[in-house]
Amino acid sequence: MGAAAADLEARQLLILRRVEDLELAAQQHRLGALSLSDAEAEVEAGDTEERLSALLAARGVHDFAFRRVPADYYDRPLEERRDLLAADSVAQLCKSIVMVNTKAAADVVDCSNPKNSKYYVVIVQYMARLNAENIKNFLYTLNESQIPKKRFNMRLAPEEESLMLTGFVHNGVTCIGMKTDIPGLSSGYHR
Repeated sequence: MGAAAADLEARQLLILRRVEDLELAAQQHRLGALSLSDAEAEVEAGDTEERLSALLAARGVHDFAFRRVPADYYDRPLEERRDLLAADSVAQLCKSIVMVNTKAAADVVDCSNPKNSKYYVVIVQYMARLNAENIKNFLYTLNESQIPKKRFNMRLAPEEESLMLTGFVHNGVTCIGMKTDIPGLSSGYHR
């Protein structure tokens, strides 16, 4: 019985190693698909600028500029970020955040109903703090109390979902030119 148990244990270890190898290979494949070389990232950024420039021009907006920021942009103080973007004040600095309603009813799967959407884009000033409870209360009121509050639980959408919905990478989401017409809220929903 000892040899049989040892043989079984050896086979189990081989199987576990193979599963680990497969999981690692799958993870590397996913990361490889998500990561871009510097050249690919540069081309994608140029394509994005061209697409957004055309969209803005078509809507009559002619006074805009794109600015590239260092990789440590979000680690810098607000005043440095203001200077990097040539903004007049830190109050002008905003970010777009894709949020998902994790408690939406099973039939709420997209953005087709702006009052009761699975996803929302929230525009938040850098100097403000996002308050998901205020967003929940706003959406409850927006729906004239017809949908129970327990059906609203707003959380940051996973990066993959945000990318799929917007076409923009993490920390590059803007409220214009998204792939999906996601309903938007502004930063009045902070503490």
